[in-house]
Amino acid sequence: MSSVTWHCLHHSELDTATLYELLALRTQVFVVEQNCPYLETDGQDLIGDTCHLLAREGNALVGYLRLLDPQRMDGEVVIGRVVIAEQARGSGLGHRLMEQALAECSRRWPGVAVYLSAQAHLQGYYGRYGFAAVTEVYLEDDIPHIGMRRTATDLS
Repeated sequence: MSSVTWHCLHHSELDTATLYELLALRTQVFVVEQNCPYLETDGQDLIGDTCHLLAREGNALVGYLRLLDPQRMDGEVVIGRVVIAEQARGSGLGHRLMEQALAECSRRWPGVAVYLSAQAHLQGYYGRYGFAAVTEVYLEDDIPHIGMRRTATDLS
């Protein structure tokens, strides 16, 4: 995964092919692999200042997440839909994706807290990036999740 290129695009910069590709990756992982039949398109992708962080190796989309507009999310950036394509798992790309996401948050929305809803078993993973649990564990699509926040004072 040494030849990964990064693109953080405001939703207005997404072309149809890129939007289709990122929705296909999200659906493959969150609906098909995790066997969670739900409507993956939630109306959040194309509003406000929402941005999409894409990791590409060659022409393949191998990692993705979205950054929801803090003006629409109670003053916090919300990281969501964090996904690594099957062929790229175990390569360290997830760590690079989080580092890129936090750098984008700091650049686009300096000093703003960041929130994410993590699968509960990944609490330690996100803890490495300064996120702390702020909710009890809850079920989302029958998968245990926990709300985590990285406050402005945790930002580096």
